[in-house]
Amino acid sequence: MSNCSSISHFLLLALADKRQLQLLHFCLFLGISLAALLANGLIISAVACGHHLHTPMFFFLLNLALTDLGCICATVPKAMHNSLWDTRNISYAGCAAQVFFFAFFIGSEFSLLTIMCYDRYVSICKPLHYGTLLGSRACAHMAAAAWASALLNALLHTANTFSLPLCQGNVLGQFFCEIPHILKLSCSKSYLRKLGLIAVSICLSFGCFVFIVFSYVQIFRAVLRIPSEQGQHKAFSTCIPHLAVVSLFISTSTLAYLKPPSISSPSLDLAVSVLYSVVPPVLNSLVYSLRNQELKVAVWTLMTGCFQKS
Repeated sequence: MSNCSSISHFLLLALADKRQLQLLHFCLFLGISLAALLANGLIISAVACGHHLHTPMFFFLLNLALTDLGCICATVPKAMHNSLWDTRNISYAGCAAQVFFFAFFIGSEFSLLTIMCYDRYVSICKPLHYGTLLGSRACAHMAAAAWASALLNALLHTANTFSLPLCQGNVLGQFFCEIPHILKLSCSKSYLRKLGLIAVSICLSFGCFVFIVFSYVQIFRAVLRIPSEQGQHKAFSTCIPHLAVVSLFISTSTLAYLKPPSISSPSLDLAVSVLYSVVPPVLNSLVYSLRNQELKVAVWTLMTGCFQKS
């Protein structure tokens, strides 16, 4: 029986056995990383440089773009390295760091999506109080609370996970270090510690989900009471990007963690894990860029300005 002190490294799930497929996976991950870097980098730059975008909605969008970049950087580089060099190894410290950063950025993303829902709720349902409820100081405090709560949650999960004795080897059934797969290696006597923080996280996530659903019920009721069709369209246009991003995040996460064990297989688990950990950070920026006219204009102005200077 071994424990965490005797394990120097973990073996991740191989993306493919054949060399050609490994190089193909490397190229795909490289393309995804560059797309995420370009799209989210443009959003961050456009919001930071465009003074007319210094509003609560775009401030939170800037923070969301940062979390998307963090999610990609936490998992994809190591997967690219392993595919390129035909290896499965990740060091014990590297695995702990990957768990911490992935939990941190995923937690931050869900918190920010909840705050952005509150922003849309106040904007549509309480427009006269928007400046009071979402002033610059209030926005800064909410963003700081989102990052701080995610940091605390990631620290607790990482410390809890890597303090457990590991009795089932060091082979992980995932292409990156993920808490549920590490917990499968731990001793069965520690199941209470394994379930404790997970139950807390589920309760917090469910609370955020209920808040989002309740907010959108109120938003849609308020929008349907707007007399003009143009006013309804404008209100819906500000909500659709956020609702699409929330739906993508929740649906992929739910599929990854709540799919029936009867349909589980290594190839399906790998596809689902890529779907929820890699795809949303790339698509989030595209959804907002394509659906928000102000952001499209700002990004285009930024790009044309850079080309003219060069």
